[in-house]
Amino acid sequence: MRDLHLIAPGEVWLVGAGPGDPDLLTRKAEKLILSADIVFFDALVGPGILDLIPDGVERVSVGKRAGRHSKNQETINDLIVAAALAGRKVVRLKGGDPSIFGRSMEEMAALAEHGVTPRICPGITAASAAAASAGLSLTLRGLARKLVFVTAHARDGDTLDLDWETLADPGATLAVYMGKSSAGMIAKQLMANGMAARTPVLAIENASLPSERIVRTRIDLLEIATRALGSGPALLLIGDAVGAASSVSVGGRKAAMPCPNGAR
Repeated sequence: MRDLHLIAPGEVWLVGAGPGDPDLLTRKAEKLILSADIVFFDALVGPGILDLIPDGVERVSVGKRAGRHSKNQETINDLIVAAALAGRKVVRLKGGDPSIFGRSMEEMAALAEHGVTPRICPGITAASAAAASAGLSLTLRGLARKLVFVTAHARDGDTLDLDWETLADPGATLAVYMGKSSAGMIAKQLMANGMAARTPVLAIENASLPSERIVRTRIDLLEIATRALGSGPALLLIGDAVGAASSVSVGGRKAAMPCPNGAR
């Protein structure tokens, strides 16, 4: 049931749409979607979630995918600000959690400059959904006491500048967002900074969706393994805790996934 009073006119909510499966959307996020009169959404927002937007609610695609930016960030900021100042009930849907590689602070700062104080509804991030699908724990006593999130996406024209020595920590699980296209470089840098070649890796594409695909490999074979993935967004989970899972899920089924080239 729609609660048209949940969002005040001129109010903006940055809403985490989760990894794509509408069943992983929070109850609050769903209520906010049903309460909006305009929804700005990213390319990573799952179609099942977009189906929840009521008829008559304006939908604005502001999706950005690698190499295919429909609108730049400044334009997105301007659109959201204009909608708020016009008294609209605004939901800004972001894939995953708005505060994890979602550029939420840029949009919040733009709104604040115009006297609009946005609110945030968190969402399930892709690393959590990927781990659940693969049947593994991101942290594990004795193997991984630290969980590190990084993005392999850099601004146009910038090189990927990360603290590779710290990221190669054998006592951590490393979750690399948008890492598919940079898989070879990531593997090379981690091994150059001390990560063992046999370190387990899971590459997960379209986590939580029916088209989900998971490849199990190890860091020295990562570049080859990612060639088995399609064109969807992918996440890399790297570390000894990843190897504790004896099977992975593909399309809702449990199946063993051997390393490429017969590696063990």
